[in-house]
Amino acid sequence: MTNLDLWPIGNCQVSALIDRAGNFVWGCVPRVDGDPLFSSLVRGEDASGETAQGLWSIDLEDGIAVEQRYLRNTPILISRHTDASGNAIEVIDFCPRFERMGRTYRPVAYARIVRPVAGSPRIRVRLRPTCHHGSSCQQRIGGSNHIRYSMDSMTLRLTTTAPVGMIEEERAFRVEKPLHFFLGPDESFAGNVAATIEDMLTNTTLEWQEWVRGLAIPLEWQQVVIRSAITLKLCQHEETGAIVAALTTSIPEHADSERNWDYRYCWIRDAYYTVQALNRLGALDVLENYLVYLRNIVDAAKGGHIQPLYGVLGDSVLEERIARDLPGYRGMGPVRIGNAAYDQRQHDAYGQIVLSNAQAFFDHRLFRMAGIEDFEGLERVGERAWQLYDQPDAGLWELRTRQSVHTYSAAMCWAACDRLANVAGELGLPERQHFWEARAGTMRQRIEQSAWREDAEFVSATFSGSDLDASLLQLLDLRFLPPDDPRFVGTLKAVEAGLRRGSHMLRYATEDDFGLPETAFNVCTFWLIEALHFTGRGEDARELFEEMLSRCTAAGLLSEDIDPVTGELWGNYPQTYSLVGMINCAVLLSKPWSAIR
Repeated sequence: MTNLDLWPIGNCQVSALIDRAGNFVWGCVPRVDGDPLFSSLVRGEDASGETAQGLWSIDLEDGIAVEQRYLRNTPILISRHTDASGNAIEVIDFCPRFERMGRTYRPVAYARIVRPVAGSPRIRVRLRPTCHHGSSCQQRIGGSNHIRYSMDSMTLRLTTTAPVGMIEEERAFRVEKPLHFFLGPDESFAGNVAATIEDMLTNTTLEWQEWVRGLAIPLEWQQVVIRSAITLKLCQHEETGAIVAALTTSIPEHADSERNWDYRYCWIRDAYYTVQALNRLGALDVLENYLVYLRNIVDAAKGGHIQPLYGVLGDSVLEERIARDLPGYRGMGPVRIGNAAYDQRQHDAYGQIVLSNAQAFFDHRLFRMAGIEDFEGLERVGERAWQLYDQPDAGLWELRTRQSVHTYSAAMCWAACDRLANVAGELGLPERQHFWEARAGTMRQRIEQSAWREDAEFVSATFSGSDLDASLLQLLDLRFLPPDDPRFVGTLKAVEAGLRRGSHMLRYATEDDFGLPETAFNVCTFWLIEALHFTGRGEDARELFEEMLSRCTAAGLLSEDIDPVTGELWGNYPQTYSLVGMINCAVLLSKPWSAIR
């Protein structure tokens, strides 16, 4: 049965997840939030089974082992298959992405190359795409070297140098020379198929390795940071700049929980954390693309309500429905398409919009620095933050049946006004600087009065109760409280005592819409690591960070949640929050480069 030990490939337009047997088990077209062409991951069946659907496998006859690795500093996967007699093949999987004629070439396409490497290997190809969220696709041979698959959104064509009849009938055949497969738009393949796909591989490799070469990474944990950064970039829909929270939908937060959500959309909060982490590595292209997306969102809001999330094309309505033909991950449905949280009120979004934009007023490396007009647009966002900071919302954990005034949301709104004052100072606008400083001061005073619990010596997660929540640790990152403030020290002590389970942190330990949470939320553990470091517990922080890294998949990645008892990963994958946590902690905890120079 499939688990989350999966390898992502992609090109910032489409992506796929490949399991430890080398099968494509998840991938949507024509973009990340589209119809799953490969849906095996949420079909509740074993991808190796004879009746399995929604997959693309290249099976070595009598195969006994598969070894996998990424081509260095790329999301290009190499799987070496070996059989009982020592025959072997190498399968190279990638989505083409490179500069061509002044544009980035990133088609809705998947490429595979099979190379014989030992003996006389025989393979069987099973290409069984799904359409309409789980049904079989219509297919037909369209000539001597291609097969068409018809979907609602597009028709795909498999062009290949392998024998088409053997693929259509799924018969085994010997691999005596490299074979090339290109599953993409229904267009004639110009030029030599093998040579063109080999060129795509070369150009895609160089494109990614050049991008990685430009990253400013820490001395320690370099592979962790590089792999996390590449995967975060795969989560950006480059056409618009949107950043999705994860590449999947409906992987449950724990077994049979029905906490199954569609994460293939752009949360303002998650995207803020993503660009913040990549900024620390100097990956400004992701920030610049995202700010274009964000400016369009703010324009459409016309100074009014900002939703917690939007579609990758900026869609504001993401109605939630159940895909009835998909039984779910390991049979644990439902599989949800869309996310009803779009209709919630989550006031922290106003802070994250301002925080994401603030760097653009100061950073002279950017192609487009922000100016007065951008500031005026952000002031409208700040106005909403001022109006709503002490009003109830669903909070960052998106509670569906209750609302409170959440300290995290209020602090994010405070940060919006605080940073607007900084920007006004940079732009030489003293009146606006004083205006926003005054508002930030008022907000700070209200938050400190309403959230601090003198008797218990901690900051509460809500103004009305005495709740503990891991998001309180973010008061440090927001610069709302310094690490030596007794109020933060007390809050850290209370949060750790109440929410830490061994090496892992819960979001909260109270009942929500679905009862008590059973799994820990990975990014909260990384928040704890940061807090430990800044409060003088550096060795504890390093030890806990190494423990978290040991929980990564073979691809070096994490999902959203983890069972604190078994260590099993749950929740959507790969999850941007978790990757952000790995980058931030590695940058924070690493020895400096001067240690070896």
